[in-house]
Amino acid sequence: MKTKILFLGLVLSLFTVSCTKDSADNSTITADEATVNAKIDIANDDVSDIVETQFNATMDNSSTGKTSETATTTYPIITRVPAFGTAPTVGQTVTKTIDYGTAGVTLPNGNVLKGKIIISFTYEPTATSHTISYTFDNFYHNAIKFDGTKTFTRTMTVATTSSPSHPIIVMTMDMTATFPDGRVFQRVGTRTREIIEGFSTLSWTDNIYKVTGSWSTTFPNTTVQTSTISNTNPLIVKMSCIAVNKPLLVRGVITFVRNSHTATLDYGTGDCDNIAIFTIDGVPHTIIIGN
Repeated sequence: MKTKILFLGLVLSLFTVSCTKDSADNSTITADEATVNAKIDIANDDVSDIVETQFNATMDNSSTGKTSETATTTYPIITRVPAFGTAPTVGQTVTKTIDYGTAGVTLPNGNVLKGKIIISFTYEPTATSHTISYTFDNFYHNAIKFDGTKTFTRTMTVATTSSPSHPIIVMTMDMTATFPDGRVFQRVGTRTREIIEGFSTLSWTDNIYKVTGSWSTTFPNTTVQTSTISNTNPLIVKMSCIAVNKPLLVRGVITFVRNSHTATLDYGTGDCDNIAIFTIDGVPHTIIIGN
């Protein structure tokens, strides 16, 4: 089956919480902190999409490895061990470095990257599950510096009469984000994303994704906030919304818990629109999502 690049980085880059910090109370959840979480999420998914794209480039030819894969001559500059033009052998460790330079490279979704991402995986072309690890070298996403390690496991499901074989990706995070103003945030947890429609077609515009997961974020004042996307109310991402210039997150809820306070961000019922409901301690607020 052909491989499709997952565009969830684009998906999550199309929204931020358009509010300002409304409270200095460290015990509650503020709109400013919701925005911080969104920015870290955007970076996580952009990087994960880049890593998966580079993994796919090497794995596309299941018999010999993609020997026609070549390094770029402009940023990002990509290098590989074993060298480009040489097919990896089964069981060999493949290491790829994606260098965005120091001036910055703008992605199609508008986010700017600097520095290097270094990925590593074992070449097993017939395996149905792969684990890819990646680290950062002086890496910045929209001026936020990221350090630490991440892994994701990419598993192909078994085809059924109602569902063709498709990938499920579980991302494990243990990383630090340093913002331009000096604030440092630690993120630990997992996110799972599954393409539930469109994988077997040639176009990515009909893709629909389901996203679940849970993670904790430690703030500069050592307060810990947890975020959860449940299996019963997952985020749903509809790529076709790009045709009407609307955010692609159309349904699902993220729940935030901090001390005794709970907040939710509800993306609606499936329509392509830019409206979401942010609720804190039972009080709802309508917000606009988008760049």
